[in-house]
Parts: sequence; C-alpha cells; structure tokens
Amino acid sequence: MTPYARRGVHGQTVEVLARRILGGEIPEGATLDLVALQSELDVSLTALRESLKVLAAKGMVDARQKRGTFVRARADWNLLDVDVLRWQFEGGSTTEADQALLRNLAEVRAIIEPAAVRLAAERRTDADLTALDGALEAMGEEDTDAAHAVEADLAFHRALLAATHNELLERMEMVIESGLAHRDRIVHSSPHSEDPVPAHRAVLDAVRDGDPRAAEAAMHALLDQAGRDLDRVGDSDDMEGSRSQ
Repeated sequence: MTPYARRGVHGQTVEVLARRILGGEIPEGATLDLVALQSELDVSLTALRESLKVLAAKGMVDARQKRGTFVRARADWNLLDVDVLRWQFEGGSTTEADQALLRNLAEVRAIIEPAAVRLAAERRTDADLTALDGALEAMGEEDTDAAHAVEADLAFHRALLAATHNELLERMEMVIESGLAHRDRIVHSSPHSEDPVPAHRAVLDAVRDGDPRAAEAAMHALLDQAGRDLDRVGDSDDMEGSRSQ
C-alpha cells in the first residue's frame, strides 16, 4: 500500500479526479467525457488516460467498449488503499458515506489496537519504548499547534504497532493513520477535547511494565476518550449552527 506520488501534472490530475469521484461530483455509474476533461484540466489525452489507469487500479473507474470510461460502484472501490483514504479525508467532504467510513475506521481501530497493544506489552524492546517516550513527550509539549499534536499522536500509535513486531500489523498503520489523522485534525483544533496525554501515558506505562491485560484496558479507555472527544466536537458544531440560524 505504498502511497501514490503526487508530483507533477500527472499526480495533480489523479488527485483532482479522485476527489471529484469521492465527493460525489462525478457520481457512481457516470461516464466520463475525456475530451471535456482534457480541455478543462488542460492536460494531454495521454496524461489523462495514465491518470485514469491509477484510479482503475484502485477500483474506482473502469473502461468498456461502447460505454467508455465510467465510475464504478463504491462497493468496488479499494477503500483500504492508503490513497483512497487520504483523498477522501483530505478533501474535507462531509457526505454520509464519508462519515460512515470514519465510523468504520473507528471500529477497525477498536478491533486492532487493543489486541496489538497486548502484543506490544509482551514484545516491546528498549528502542520501542524510546520511540513511545519521544512521541508522548511531543504530545505533552506546551503551546503546540494542531498540526504538531496530530503528528505526535500518529507517531505514538505508529510506534505501538511497530512494538508488536508483527509485519502485517505494522502495515496497518497506513489504514489506521488515515482515519486517526482526520479525527485528530478535527479534535485538536477544538477547545472541547480532553487532554490526550494521560490516556496515552497509561497505555505506555502498561506496555513498559509488560502487562498485556492492563495495556489492553488502557487502550480501550483511550479509544473511548477519542470517541467522546469527537462526539463533543460534533455536538458543539451543532449548537453553533443552531445559534447562527
């Protein structure tokens, strides 16, 4: 699941088309007018076709004789592809499908991370603990901006997966990070979230002590707090919207 390179006209064209599809601007089942897109995006037909090949590999588009190039049904999209996740969340979309995907990712985290942290407690090395300590220290720095807080949180969870020393679990970081980063950008830019450091410290302390059961319980508590933070931000936004009407 290596992320797609975003350089040059080719990369920009891929991202424009992907976000239009993910945002519903180009709906499922729609046939693409390649000549019109070529003119609008000011790219060669070759570059456009190459860009569509990238999206085809991710299950988002297909081409058939007599029908042309069309958007496939969402059920066919590779939603676990790191680029598809990134495009959807970075696009800032708020469709019901996007919200459902965020909830689905939260459920995936609730399944994977408590089990992963049990392994981390059993297998962590001194190097793993150093990485976790560094991430936690960065999370606790005063006057940090939202972007720095997001990266520190991602680094902590990335280090936890690495501490399992399970190659497949380590690869899950790309899936988990996409949803986590999106949630963090919302939560860390809001004044209504709880301090994340104590919950993360409890996880780290249990991992350091080599206590799998305590580590799993601490992770469940951390994820519960994460859910409360997101709900609190949503409730606050609803209240602000009501006042403005």
